[in-house]
Amino acid sequence: MARTVLIVGAGPGGLGAAMLLAKAGVRVTVVEQRERIGGRTSAIEGGGYRFDVGPTFFMYPRVLEEIFAATGHDLHREVEMVKLDPQYRITFGAGGDLLCTPDLEQMERAVAALAPADAGALRRFMTDNREKLARFRPCMENPFLSWRDVVTPRILRLLPFLAPWRSLNDELGRYFSDPRVRLAFSFQSKYLGMSPYRCPSLFSILSFIEYEYGVYHPIGGCNAITAAMARVARRLGVEFRLNEPVEELRLEGGRAVGIRTASGETRADAVIVNADFADFMTRHVPASARHRWTDAKIARSKYSCSTFMLYLGIEGCCDLPHHSIYISRDYPRNLEEIEKRHVLSADPSFYVQNACVTDPSLAPPGHSTLYVLVPVSHMHPNIDWSCERDRFRALAISKLAQLGITNLESRIRFEKITTPADWESQGPIYRGATFNLAHNLGQMLHLRPRNRFEDIPGTYLVGGGTHPGSGLPVIFESSRITSRLVLEDLGISSASLAPRSQDT
Repeated sequence: MARTVLIVGAGPGGLGAAMLLAKAGVRVTVVEQRERIGGRTSAIEGGGYRFDVGPTFFMYPRVLEEIFAATGHDLHREVEMVKLDPQYRITFGAGGDLLCTPDLEQMERAVAALAPADAGALRRFMTDNREKLARFRPCMENPFLSWRDVVTPRILRLLPFLAPWRSLNDELGRYFSDPRVRLAFSFQSKYLGMSPYRCPSLFSILSFIEYEYGVYHPIGGCNAITAAMARVARRLGVEFRLNEPVEELRLEGGRAVGIRTASGETRADAVIVNADFADFMTRHVPASARHRWTDAKIARSKYSCSTFMLYLGIEGCCDLPHHSIYISRDYPRNLEEIEKRHVLSADPSFYVQNACVTDPSLAPPGHSTLYVLVPVSHMHPNIDWSCERDRFRALAISKLAQLGITNLESRIRFEKITTPADWESQGPIYRGATFNLAHNLGQMLHLRPRNRFEDIPGTYLVGGGTHPGSGLPVIFESSRITSRLVLEDLGISSASLAPRSQDT
């Protein structure tokens, strides 16, 4: 009789695990609280406009290509993707801008125009980070289930090379003297919800990956990727139960044996949690069952920033690249206001996606979609979003003039706002921290909640709250790591799920 696995949540990590386990012969059921698949990688639709809810950058397709290939499918046949060039434009509040392109010769000229002394360092940065990624990749592809997995000769040999004691900004200072150029290669720490002044130096690989492998737009948005994953999963026999919130993780003798929903109890040989880790544990798992990840430990853990979101359907077009980033004039202060003071900035940094320049299918003819993301504090008593929502919306609209977007109000035909309070209540996401647990040294590798969840046998984790962390490529990697662990524990071969780097 086939072994059974329940997956709580139909986000990208859960979908990847569903595909891999079903291909291995496991009977998989995915239970999702919402009416649509994708989690934060789903879509918002209205008035003929379509937006990604969350991630809009798609990078490093290698991991997902391998997951599709392991199930007998081709990612690029399932999802049409366009490689962006330019990748994005960065506008600096302190002056100047940078049109970022994967063409390194062209990028060197762009850096030289902004900061002549720094242009020659770009190739050295790329060479060093190519080696850094190659050396560190096995760490991202394998579980860290105890400190013994960290204290190994291979990891210890990496320490001087990775320099975990150095911040990302300090690491970039080894290459670039101009603070604007350092920010251009370190703002990607916001993909983790962290400041480059506090984020570990390891994550210089994020900007390297953009230039080495490209930034893509899936036609239809990043939600087209999770839609394709669900389509393949169904072909492989996965059952999806939508509009069915999980009320409780069912335990017997301290072991997970299934879940309870309004429809009743469903049992399985293993349960994979793809929901927000801290929210799910504190609301659906008895505190008495959690010996390491107690409510107190969860509460004192460090969390990422949150985001204030505007999804705008507008009449007409905007003269903007596909992706645009504005960096506050006083970026260190902006980050301090988010991470330490927990107040709203008067000059916030922000990001705008103008996807219709690449993908007109996202709006009616002659119209455009603007996706506006402003990093803000996660939920904190200092900010009352019931009072601040409209004021901050007006500020965000006015700040778009920094990118040349003016007279916007009269052109808005569709609008949706999401605040940290909305992320917290509707996600549901613990403290509205949209990038999950922070990626500081005390919350990485075995110190992050583990893929084979250490507190409850029979329970496994995928997604940004577990190893390797946040961001679509590593979330997909978490699904592969967790799937291998589940199959091993169920006595089923996981050889077909080995990452390609282990074969070479």
